[in-house]
Amino acid sequence: MSPTPRAPTSIEELTVLLEDDHKVKVAVDGVLRGKFMSKDKFLSAASSDGFGFCSVIFGWDIHDTVYSRELLISNRANGYRDLLAIIDLSTYRRIPWEHNVPFFLVSFLDPDTKEPICADPRGVMKQVVERAGSKGWQCYAGCEYEYFQFKETPDSLAAKKFTNLQPLTSGMHGYSLLRTQLNNDYFHDLFDESFKFGVPLEGHHTETGPGVYETALAYTTASRMADNAILFKYLAKSIGMKHGVVPSFMAKPWGNLPGCSGHIHVSLRDENGKSIFAVPDSELRTGRADAAYPDTKFLSQEGEWFLAGVLDGLPDVMPMLVPTINGYKRLVGGEAFWAPNAVTYGYDSRAASVRIISPPSVPPAATRLEVRVPGADMNPYFALSAVFALGFRGIEKKLKLPGPPVGQLTLEDKQDGKVRMLPQSLESATARMMRPNSIAREESVFGEDFVEHFGGTRQHEVRLWNEAVTNWEVERYLELA
Repeated sequence: MSPTPRAPTSIEELTVLLEDDHKVKVAVDGVLRGKFMSKDKFLSAASSDGFGFCSVIFGWDIHDTVYSRELLISNRANGYRDLLAIIDLSTYRRIPWEHNVPFFLVSFLDPDTKEPICADPRGVMKQVVERAGSKGWQCYAGCEYEYFQFKETPDSLAAKKFTNLQPLTSGMHGYSLLRTQLNNDYFHDLFDESFKFGVPLEGHHTETGPGVYETALAYTTASRMADNAILFKYLAKSIGMKHGVVPSFMAKPWGNLPGCSGHIHVSLRDENGKSIFAVPDSELRTGRADAAYPDTKFLSQEGEWFLAGVLDGLPDVMPMLVPTINGYKRLVGGEAFWAPNAVTYGYDSRAASVRIISPPSVPPAATRLEVRVPGADMNPYFALSAVFALGFRGIEKKLKLPGPPVGQLTLEDKQDGKVRMLPQSLESATARMMRPNSIAREESVFGEDFVEHFGGTRQHEVRLWNEAVTNWEVERYLELA
């Protein structure tokens, strides 16, 4: 079990908890920005209606450039007024590598209506989980990250202009027991500090590629998993700084090597903790007689509907799974890189967009779906929210699976249009998500406000890319065009 102390449930408990502290750290947003607060200020905010936090965090990109169009939450017209930041006491932990300072996550409300704002990643996740709870469902999830490591510092990255970077190790060495010995302290610190930080891991090993690790976070509730996934990135980058290492969660840092995935595992449980995706014990030997295909015979009817919902809406929520320009360069299809680019599924298939993990390969209680589309650059709140929202829609509408599993498809099926392809760029993905009849716009999925705001942030990213002049262009056209 993780040594994370029990979260306080009252202001009185919180005051006692922080008795020996004089400052507290809080974090906000999917990029995990934040600040230190004095203990007095923090306790005052925790015991009242929260505290003001500048809305510009939802009005600028990861490099603090203001978005190029007016968005719903943060805009120039109101002068980037404060939002109401609400401290989530249940997220309490301490940062072991930072003087053991107390740490909390916050969520945001509109200061006028006191309602959650549509752009807050934690708020979006909370609404999806509450929707499940109203039906007697509990959302569970796991995340896996692949990420490159470089023997660099933030200063050396800038000095080298992000070129000719030195990998942490050389060669292709997936699951190597030797390569971890070359950076033993760093490798173990990632695992051990995660444990202390309340982000327990299930697996941690090298992956194929120069300096690549893969880390699987321990399966838990979806809300806690989204928090843990964003905090693991923060932890890895912080621990990396101590060791002169820069871990990169960029989806495709090398053109000729596999990219970095951010696979997510999802399942539903009932109020008693029993898997809703699992078939009854009476069907464990032969599987469901009414399954759509043999691949789904050990998936319950609700699980099959959930899967159909994910597949039906997948192309319409792609920016929530793959939010960057670079992320689409990872989705090349085929089995060489195991990065799917079509709406496909299959039993235990790593070539599919959605992998069914069920008996006989796992016990019934472990029945789940692995969505293999996201890269390591995903925002886990949005990615998990998208998968669950689509799955709920599938159950509610009792959707049928869109064609046979991946094992029964051919290359010609893709070429003939029998298999739906996923958007191949952030520009096309954003246009699809923002079109008038997008599934994402349905009120039971994400609604108009969210799509307009989040889609606007992705249009900004596309505009910056379209205006950029890359090294490739200069090398190709400067002399010979």
